[in-house]
Amino acid sequence: MAKDQSGNFLDTIKKSIKPFNQQNVMYYYAPIYGATNYALLSVNVMHPSLMYRIIPKHDVANVFLFTSVIGSGLYIHGRKHLQGAPQQLQVMFSAYGSLLFSFGSVLIWAMMRKFLAHNKFLAVLAGLSSSVTFILIGKEYLDYIDARCGNTLKKI
Repeated sequence: MAKDQSGNFLDTIKKSIKPFNQQNVMYYYAPIYGATNYALLSVNVMHPSLMYRIIPKHDVANVFLFTSVIGSGLYIHGRKHLQGAPQQLQVMFSAYGSLLFSFGSVLIWAMMRKFLAHNKFLAVLAGLSSSVTFILIGKEYLDYIDARCGNTLKKI
């Protein structure tokens, strides 16, 4: 039974590794990197001194924020529901969505940190769990929009 479970896990890993080409790097790997940095950003906002202990002498908040905005923007840009729109609208909608997502999250985390200032472990846990939750909700939302669009998209 253990072999079947480990085989399934390895199959899942193999399926998630895509070939390195421009399309996959921009719309698959960059969003994954952005999501990872988004989670690290939540830790940085919730417990800044922890990140400073891990990466001393560097203010990594801006790096985490920048890469999460780029990653989520590329993720939105690559979605099916935007493919029929002119390039300018695709970029504008992607930038708008990724900026609202990232900066809105930072605002929520800053407010959460005020309430959880007494317990740093709980603050980090709340930051990480909320970042994963926000990512999953965002993915579900975009999947829903893509499904509602179907294949009827035309150039505007």
